[in-house]
Amino acid sequence: MSFLKLSSKDLKIAQAAFRKKSKSKRLIIAALFACIASIFQSAGGFLPGIGYFISPFSTAPILLCSIFSVPLGFFTYLLTNLLLLFLEPSELIVFPFTTGILGLGIGTACSFFKQKILVVGLGAFFLTAGILILLYGIKFPVLGPVVQGSYSILTAGLVFGFACIYAWIWVDFGLFLFNKIKRLFLN
Repeated sequence: MSFLKLSSKDLKIAQAAFRKKSKSKRLIIAALFACIASIFQSAGGFLPGIGYFISPFSTAPILLCSIFSVPLGFFTYLLTNLLLLFLEPSELIVFPFTTGILGLGIGTACSFFKQKILVVGLGAFFLTAGILILLYGIKFPVLGPVVQGSYSILTAGLVFGFACIYAWIWVDFGLFLFNKIKRLFLN
């Protein structure tokens, strides 16, 4: 058993079982994950208040699909962005740079790295990069009025610290979900 509570043998078996599914079944699964992710992400717009607590769960479908297949994880990420364009266009600026890229980064890292610290680090890097692009590249106040103006190393450090904690939580939760649903693909 590895540090991830997921042996590389279990991961390889689940990925091989997923690859044995027909291409159409894999695409349907990816599309289903994209639908779930877009519904979760758009919950903030449809259900003000409680929806903002639901929208972070849009990371899970992207993460799970990326663990099973990196190319289909990327396809799910792109399809979710397209669905958000029609469902809730205002979420389209946040999802690709935060919850979506976090799920894609962690899911991809799980396929390549065996140590949890590397998976968390890559997920935190992607989330930090996405938030900083929103803050300083696009000038979208994703953190609200707290962060304003020009680039600050302190802000970047605080964002990275938050991203590390957030990614750690998602790695544990994602592996918990993966261990629960992998049986569906092994049958």
